[in-house]
Amino acid sequence: MKSLYKVLVMAFTLAVVFGLSANAQVQTTTSTTMGKAMKEVQVERGEVVTVAGNDLVIKMEDGTIRHFPNVPESARVTVDGRQLGIHDLKPGMKLQRTITTTTTPKTITTVQTVTGKVWYVNPPNSVILTMENGENQSFKIPQGQQFNIGGQMVDAFGLRKGMNVSATKIVEVPETTVAQQKSVTGTMPPNPTPPPAGEPLLIATKEPVREAPTTTTAQATPTPDKLPKTATEWPLIGLIGLALIAASLAIRLVRMKLEA
Repeated sequence: MKSLYKVLVMAFTLAVVFGLSANAQVQTTTSTTMGKAMKEVQVERGEVVTVAGNDLVIKMEDGTIRHFPNVPESARVTVDGRQLGIHDLKPGMKLQRTITTTTTPKTITTVQTVTGKVWYVNPPNSVILTMENGENQSFKIPQGQQFNIGGQMVDAFGLRKGMNVSATKIVEVPETTVAQQKSVTGTMPPNPTPPPAGEPLLIATKEPVREAPTTTTAQATPTPDKLPKTATEWPLIGLIGLALIAASLAIRLVRMKLEA
């Protein structure tokens, strides 16, 4: 394919018709032929992690974290038959997005028919026809084109000035139409598991009462005004007597040393 708009079939047929009007006219018709549509379905699953304003964070099924910023207010999630917006989503909700892509091939066929009077011919390349408004328009002649003149097939060299001719060009162009449809469904997070029947929600425990420790304050014993008399003066007197004897002996020793 040389280009996106490749011409599959192009026919340029010139038929010599005698007795037609000398004025030329152009007619164009377009038709579309649809091919077999192909559908591709992609499913993504995840769990809501956080919702902050219009920003959404989802943990995907494969464990990856995806951030969806600026989710539009018009976006809707179908949960239990209700349509919820971005501000209705809660952490723990399970979401599933289904993307259906439909690819449809088609062929656009354009048929252009020109009738006019030969004003000039340059075989085998082109011919100039006089149009309905009196203007002349040039048309290219495909290589090997044959013309029917009076039941005889001739090439471009058989055209003459003044002949009334009809030129038809058929162009088929292939195109592909791609359409996507997205839908998001979800489920609410599971409710917490209730306790077994008959089991109280709260169990009160009675702690033993701790008594405050008793503090015993010792009473101070009053100090007597006078110390009790527990000794006599005799030891003091004996100590003084020993001191006097020692002094006397010391004096006698000093005298003996002086007399010697």
